[in-house]
Amino acid sequence: MTADTVSPERAKKLAHAAENMPMSTRQKLDAVEIDDLEMIGLALLAGPANVIMQLAVPAVGYGVYESRVESGSLFKHPIKRTRTTLTYLAVAAMGTPELRKTYRHAINKAHVHVRSAEDSPVEYNAFDPKLQLWVAACLYRGWEDVQRLYGDPSKITEEAYQQGSVMGTTLQMPRDMWPATRADFEEYWQETLASIEIDDTIREYLLQIMRVQFAFKPLSWVAGWFSETMTIGYLPPEFRDKMRLEQTPAQRRFFDAHNAVARAALKVMPEPIRQFPFNVLLADLNWRRRTGRPLV
Repeated sequence: MTADTVSPERAKKLAHAAENMPMSTRQKLDAVEIDDLEMIGLALLAGPANVIMQLAVPAVGYGVYESRVESGSLFKHPIKRTRTTLTYLAVAAMGTPELRKTYRHAINKAHVHVRSAEDSPVEYNAFDPKLQLWVAACLYRGWEDVQRLYGDPSKITEEAYQQGSVMGTTLQMPRDMWPATRADFEEYWQETLASIEIDDTIREYLLQIMRVQFAFKPLSWVAGWFSETMTIGYLPPEFRDKMRLEQTPAQRRFFDAHNAVARAALKVMPEPIRQFPFNVLLADLNWRRRTGRPLV
């Protein structure tokens, strides 16, 4: 697909339009109470797998790969990028209406610069609600997977699914774009999955993320095998195939053993520890607001 350049002025207009939907609609979206999306801190181990799922859609993948927002680059600022991504999850699922609004405004300032150029392989814009829908769908599917592995599968309900829309509506995705039911979601998921092709450029970029090659060399050496093993374990088979990844018997045994220990440990953990680091990230965000520090 030939990419058409989206000017900074056009990107700003998209953000402005999204923020100026009827006030009652915007306030209603921000005020949604989320009480069925339990956030388990161990979900952060599945982060690289979820990133692969998100970036498998070319417009999302190249939007991140080509991003000119240096401060948001995982390879240049790994700690900051990890913090801001996890904070978004915490704000969407656990934050107050005011906190969602504040964090959205901060993200918008960065997203204004995320747009395709004339030589980009695909057309993309961070304010495209269709792309935000896919990212939100991946985040919600990741929540389901974590509940099945470590939490309570009975919490995967239609009510929880409806609340999962907050992963997109916290930004610019209209609520009516979220598939109406879990059955509709599954249809959307399978249709999108069937259309995905991961090219060599994005595949190599995702492999570097999976192997923690954005971290300091000693850390990437130590954590690389663990991250790769866990990521392959968390990835749905369809995404493994698209990434041309295979799970070895040793990796499977390690993944299963890790999950068995984690499930046992989580059963006896008090809630604040189960939620870590999401609860701490919310506290950090509130502190940044009070002290006038950058939020993203």
